[in-house]
Amino acid sequence: MLVNFFNTSIKLSFLLTSFSLLGEPTATEKLSIEEARSIAKEAYIYGFPMVDNYRIQHAYFVDLDSAEYKGPWNQIHSIARVYTPEDKAIQTPNSDTPYSMVGLDLRAEPYVLTLPKIEEGRYFSVQMIDSYTFNFAYMGSRATGNKGGNYLIAGPRWKGAVPKGIDQVFRSETEFALAVYRTQLFSPEDLENVKRIQAGYKAQPLSTFVESPATSAAPGIEFLTPLTASEQRNSFEVFNIMNFLFQFIPPSPSETELLKRFAKIGVGPGQKFKSSQLSVAMKKALTLGIADAWAELDGLQKNFLDTGKVTSGDLFGTREFMKNNYLYRFAGAVLGIYGNSKEEAIYPFYQTDADGKALDG
Repeated sequence: MLVNFFNTSIKLSFLLTSFSLLGEPTATEKLSIEEARSIAKEAYIYGFPMVDNYRIQHAYFVDLDSAEYKGPWNQIHSIARVYTPEDKAIQTPNSDTPYSMVGLDLRAEPYVLTLPKIEEGRYFSVQMIDSYTFNFAYMGSRATGNKGGNYLIAGPRWKGAVPKGIDQVFRSETEFALAVYRTQLFSPEDLENVKRIQAGYKAQPLSTFVESPATSAAPGIEFLTPLTASEQRNSFEVFNIMNFLFQFIPPSPSETELLKRFAKIGVGPGQKFKSSQLSVAMKKALTLGIADAWAELDGLQKNFLDTGKVTSGDLFGTREFMKNNYLYRFAGAVLGIYGNSKEEAIYPFYQTDADGKALDG
């Protein structure tokens, strides 16, 4: 392993007195300040991508007053232009592939994404991203070709039969997923052709695809107000949003022990994080843990990303590819959330010149 990103050897020279965290049945275990700080660091590194993903999708599909609002869940929203500096929700969008996107709520039933036939020689892709920010599937020129087809996207709890006419089934680990379409634009004059292709993208519930009665709608959600991008960097309310999101994210068997550890500070599925009940010492421990997470990322960037020992190709992919490397997932979310897996794209990036000085152009 290149970086020990869950370093539990942090030594503190101050208070090591044990204390009760939250007073809830799941948080009665006594923790030292040292352990609370260590767990907070781990949980923050683990959860930041989920929280930042929520910030973006809340702006895109929930907040009607957001300048970034695209429209309702489960509908394709095409942006028939290239992104500009005014598109701020995502840190580093492409500038040569106009986007279409669908925020998928898969709680009630799967959705079928239908792709039109697209001329050979024009690149396009559909990147499927779950709430962890894992890229769990691809459709498009590289992955499935330009011939078109019908692709079923199912949530973690769906157990139905696959109907005729479906070319492939992709499963999301989480109840919400994001489909990001990129359609190649050759020149400004080519934009009308891109609009025509975007108009051919289709998303529909499985029940509509098979012409059967619609399933019962999923219950409404009282969405939390997300933290801003700057607030996420130092607020331990990140843990409260994580707990909200866990209701849509069935626990992975590979993370059972990790989530038990997070539960010691009231973070995890079914947990309650009540910042108003935290002691001054606990608030300090959580704050220092978050600072430790950013310090860990800074070390990764200086020693591995800036030196080329780790590339963008290491930061994005499936859970299987990432091998639960939470620091890499954290880095991917911070440096360019929704980046493509290396099979689809590589992102060379430079932040310093030949003398190691920060670029300022």
